[in-house]
Amino acid sequence: MIDNLIQTLKKDIDEYLQLMISKGYSLNTCGSYQAELNSFLLFIIRNQINWDNIFTPNTLKDFQKNKPAAYGAAVRGLWRYLFDQKRIHQPVDPPGRKLPDIYEDYLLYYNQTRQLSSSRLARIRRVLFAFHDYLERQYINVASIRIEQIDGFLAEFFVPFSPISRQTYRAYLRGFLKYLHYQGITRKNLAPLVVGPRQFAQSTPPKFFRPHEIQQLFNSFELTSFKNIRNHAMVHLAYGLGLRPDEIRLILLDDISFAKSELILPKRKNGCPVKLPLPENIIKAIAAYVIGARPKSSHRELFLNLVAPYRPLCTTSVGQHITECIRKAGLSGSAYWLRHTYAQNLLEAGSSIYEIKEMMGHNAINSAEKYLNIHINLMRKVLFNEEL
Repeated sequence: MIDNLIQTLKKDIDEYLQLMISKGYSLNTCGSYQAELNSFLLFIIRNQINWDNIFTPNTLKDFQKNKPAAYGAAVRGLWRYLFDQKRIHQPVDPPGRKLPDIYEDYLLYYNQTRQLSSSRLARIRRVLFAFHDYLERQYINVASIRIEQIDGFLAEFFVPFSPISRQTYRAYLRGFLKYLHYQGITRKNLAPLVVGPRQFAQSTPPKFFRPHEIQQLFNSFELTSFKNIRNHAMVHLAYGLGLRPDEIRLILLDDISFAKSELILPKRKNGCPVKLPLPENIIKAIAAYVIGARPKSSHRELFLNLVAPYRPLCTTSVGQHITECIRKAGLSGSAYWLRHTYAQNLLEAGSSIYEIKEMMGHNAINSAEKYLNIHINLMRKVLFNEEL
């Protein structure tokens, strides 16, 4: 029995790490996560924990004892992945799990002023949980915290993360520290002191498909099964509109106007609603799915799984299905490559960086810049007077 459990857990860990790679996580982050998950696997074997008790708060707490603050991030990621796949029934962040009032008040204030997506709010909450746990272990009162204590937390917490992730998490922590000062809880605003090395360039360039590869992808579809018809529509939305897997997941039947050839996204990652034109090929792909392949269901979400009781797809499943289509076409890449390709197409069509930012649903221009590669055709035209 224990051997079967270990083999199952090993397989789940491998699948989760492959998913991280397909989503573009850095090799440094994937390596750190793999090391932690291997350690977790040995912990389960050594303590002979059965499957029902592996992913529980008590097991995670025992595993994290006497380990750096960052330990547990990989296990929580695997836990979240298995919950999304309906392999386990207890969510990693149960509704009853709360932070002390000052943290919860900040999250409420921040959400009301910024109108965050649920996924971003959850990421901020996870950073604050780690910060709170560190302060508790060190017997530090949040009202009297000093910058060297914050540096100590970050030194532990940042171990498994890439430079880009560290930059994001510093920003999350700065927001909370600024709030503490404005509320009069801390005498000094420590937020400006939380800095890191500037990121002058990406560790890896954006990855996108060339025109012949996109043609190869769409030519590979055999629309002879419900699954292929559904996935065909999702790939069209990812490539033709540059939608994130989470945005595709959230599309409702009511958001689509076939008569006006429009798609309304009530809330994107930047918190702003948007109305997007639907090209004819995307309308046809969606119509073929709705009429011929979508199961009858009371759910209003556009994309459903194909096994009763026909629930809406989760974000992870959308990304996996699109990536699976890419791999079946003989291409190397992931769902997010289609979004990068969309941005690159806008650039080569002559769109300004501001227009690309708006179409991608970003708050800041530098968020859109990282999706763009050099406009090769324009460069050759300027340098060599070539028309391509």
